[in-house]
Amino acid sequence: MKTNLDQIMQDRNIDALLVLGDAEHNAPMYYLTGGGHVNAATLIKPRDKDATLFCNDMEREEAKNTGLKTITYSKYSLKDLRKEAKGDMIQIMALRLEKMLGDCGVNSGRVGVYGQTDLSASFSMLMATQNLIPNVEFIGESDMDSVFLQAMETKTEDEVARIRKMGKITTEVVGKVKSFLADHPVNEDEVLIKKDGSPLLIGDVKGKINLWLAERGAENPEATIFAIDRDAGFPHSVGTPDDELRLGKTIIFDIFPCETGGGYFYDFTRTWCLGYAPEAEQKLYDDVREVYEKIIEKMEINMPFGDLQRITCELFEAQGHPSPLNTEAPQEGYVHSVGHGLGVNVHERPWARMEAEGNLLQPGAVFTIEPGLYYPERDMGVRIENTYYARPDGSFEQLAEFDFGLVVEMKD
Repeated sequence: MKTNLDQIMQDRNIDALLVLGDAEHNAPMYYLTGGGHVNAATLIKPRDKDATLFCNDMEREEAKNTGLKTITYSKYSLKDLRKEAKGDMIQIMALRLEKMLGDCGVNSGRVGVYGQTDLSASFSMLMATQNLIPNVEFIGESDMDSVFLQAMETKTEDEVARIRKMGKITTEVVGKVKSFLADHPVNEDEVLIKKDGSPLLIGDVKGKINLWLAERGAENPEATIFAIDRDAGFPHSVGTPDDELRLGKTIIFDIFPCETGGGYFYDFTRTWCLGYAPEAEQKLYDDVREVYEKIIEKMEINMPFGDLQRITCELFEAQGHPSPLNTEAPQEGYVHSVGHGLGVNVHERPWARMEAEGNLLQPGAVFTIEPGLYYPERDMGVRIENTYYARPDGSFEQLAEFDFGLVVEMKD
C-alpha cells in the first residue's frame, strides 16, 4: 500500500523518488497525485518526507488539487538558466532539476527514476544532472519489481471500491455488446448484417464499445481485444477491424478499461460463439471452463501465485494440451500465465510466474484468473477471465459478475 512506500524505499536502499511526465496515463505519477490535468510535471519524494510536485504555471490550480506541496517551474528563472547554460536546452533542464532536488533536500544518495516521458530527452537531462551533482546516483528498476509495484501490490478499501466500480461499468458494456450482437439479422452465409445489408464488422463493434465506455466515465487506452476465428487463436490479437461477425466462430472479448484520465483498471474476458457452437469449439471451451473452476477452488490466501500457474499447466496437460510446464514458449495450447495483479496498471504485481518468488495472494491483492487455450491453425481460441480481491478476512471476492455462456442466442 502507499503507506508502505517509505519502508519499501528503505528496504531497496532508495533515498528519493523522481517521477517525470503527465499526471494522467502515467501510473507512478497518478498513484502519488491522483491524476488531473498536469502535464510535463516533476515529482520528488525523499524517503520519510512528503512529496513535492513541480509544474507549469498554467496548471498550478490543477496541481494544487492533488493535495501535494506544489512549486511552479517559474520559480527557476528561465532567463538566468539560459544564461548559465549558454543556451544549451539539456543543460537548462539539468540545472533546473539540480535546483529542484536541492529544494527538496536531495543533494546525495540513490534516486529512483520513474514515469512516462520521452526517453531521449530524459536520459540526456539525467546524465547532465549527474555531472552537476556527483553525489547523486540516478537508478532504474525492473518494471516487474519496482518500488511502486511493491507498494501497489496491496490495495486499500478505497482503491478496491474504485476497481469494483470499474467492474460494474465493464460488465454493463459487455452486456450491451452481447445484446447488440444478438439483435442483428443473419444472411445466408451466416454473417451478421446491418440495416443497410452490409456485414457487421469487428470495427463497428469496437466503435460501440468506445462509446458505451465513454458514456460511463471510462476509457480503454490500451485497446480492447475483440478477435474472431484465427485471430482468436493468438492471445493478444486485438482483432482485425474489417473481419465480419459470423455464426459459430469463437470470439475472444477481452476488455480492460480504466477510469477516465488513466486511473484504476478492470480486466475481464468472455469467449462467445454467435448462434451455435460447433463440437470442437464447445470441447475447447469446456476444457477451459473445467480448469477455471478447479483453479478457483485451489485459491488460498497467502499462497504463491506461481503455484496456481503450475497447477493450471498440470490441469491443461492432463487434458492433452501443451503448456509452459514442459514446452518452452508453446505456440498453441496454454501459452501464458493464469493471471496478474491489477490496479493503476492493467498488469502489475502479484505475478503468476512459476519462477517468481514472493508474489503472494495476500490480503489486499487484486488479481485476475484467466486460463485459456489457443489453436490458431484450427481457427479458434478460448479464454475466461474474472478479477478477484483477496479480502482481509481471508476470503476471495469476484469483483463483478457476468454469465459464462459460450453461445450467444440470436434473436432473429
